[in-house]
Amino acid sequence: MFSNLQRRFSPALMVTRREVRDQFRDWRIIVPIVILTLFFPALMNFTARVAIRFVQSYGAPIIGERLIPFLLMIVGFFPISISLVIALESFVGEKERHSIEPLLSSPLGDGQLYLGKLLAAIVPPLLGSYLGISVYLIGVNRQVGWAPDSMLLIQIVLLTSIQALVMVSGAVVLSAQTTSVRAANLLASFIIIPMALLIQGESIVMFWGRYYILWWVIAGLMVVAGLLIRSGLAYFNREELLGRELDALNFRWGWRLFSSELISGVRSPLAWYRSLAGLLRQKMLLPIALAALALVVGVWVGGAQAKVFVLPSDLINIQSIEKGVIQEPQIMQFFTVAGVGTVWLHNIRAVFLASVLGLFSFGVLGVIVLMLPLVLVGYFMASIAGIGMSPLLFLSAFVLPHGILEIPAIVLAGAAILRMGATMATPASGQTVGEAFMRAFAVWMKIFIGLVIPLLLGAAFLEVYVTPRVVMFLFGG
Repeated sequence: MFSNLQRRFSPALMVTRREVRDQFRDWRIIVPIVILTLFFPALMNFTARVAIRFVQSYGAPIIGERLIPFLLMIVGFFPISISLVIALESFVGEKERHSIEPLLSSPLGDGQLYLGKLLAAIVPPLLGSYLGISVYLIGVNRQVGWAPDSMLLIQIVLLTSIQALVMVSGAVVLSAQTTSVRAANLLASFIIIPMALLIQGESIVMFWGRYYILWWVIAGLMVVAGLLIRSGLAYFNREELLGRELDALNFRWGWRLFSSELISGVRSPLAWYRSLAGLLRQKMLLPIALAALALVVGVWVGGAQAKVFVLPSDLINIQSIEKGVIQEPQIMQFFTVAGVGTVWLHNIRAVFLASVLGLFSFGVLGVIVLMLPLVLVGYFMASIAGIGMSPLLFLSAFVLPHGILEIPAIVLAGAAILRMGATMATPASGQTVGEAFMRAFAVWMKIFIGLVIPLLLGAAFLEVYVTPRVVMFLFGG
């Protein structure tokens, strides 16, 4: 078994050694990376020293203690961002310089060639990150006497490595699918911007001191990295790479493909819904099961957070609720502060936002966004159970009256997002990137128009006119 793996991956490692050797020979690549990698940790050491002195003068040393690990994470991330140009030029750069033809004409397989280029593109960023982390830790230990906890250091190193893999694998996908370095650099914003937003979220986690959440971030990034590598391997084709000269937008072809998949050749609404039902039975059962499982996990996560962020006991007066002090005007004002149209459009916007985020993360971020309402439900159920109130009674009164339609809509939306992400990662044989995207987008639109929007409209009507009356029946005086 080991010999088979060695025989399969040794050609890829040969490509990696060639690429890394060429990179380290080019002083225009190495010198900026080394200088910036050494300068930035020194700057962060100075920032940490000044910040600690400042906050200690105001009696808030905990802010400085939380700032130092955050700067450690930034030091690890900085070399990855500045070295992204190496990954962006891995294929298209050599194509523009006319130096890739001998490599593509070699007996290497497409997968071996792609993995070799990927490994070569990730070596310099990781070496720069590890060098920067080491310089920062030595400097901050000598200046302020701080040393990280072993578990925190492992988290930072893993987080840096996985972030490098995600960014580089995404950049290699762009390099293999674009026709110029300029286009690849412009499309790199779809990598840098989401990662910058992720860094902001991680900063909030680190300033809160909830370092255990970083394990969830690492797990999610590993999934995204695996999907990016899978997508790159699925779409890489050396003949297409050599033959592609210019990516032209063919709106007529795109609309024809999209409309044929959306309408499915039917002419009546009843036949269209029959085709939609067939689509759900044939291709959507597994995504629906995964989306439903994600919502269940969301409820569990919310319930677990109730032990961390404890709801104040005086916020809900259980004796008053049991005596029926809640009045009908209060309940009606709480639920009808917005009309049916406002609630409906709000839910549609939330699903659309989840779909957009899922498009750039193979469905992962989209499903996480759809899980958030269920996380809140689980949190309140666990919090209410902690003060002696039945969580099932809360669920029956405040969630289920409109949830009987809203939850299936969320499950279907999540399933469509997951299928779109899976299609982008594992396309059908013979499909291009554009064709796979148009077909997946048409399936998403079909489910969104045919099922999600009507279900959300019915849920909005129930939420405004039925749920408050159920609450009054169960809790009113």
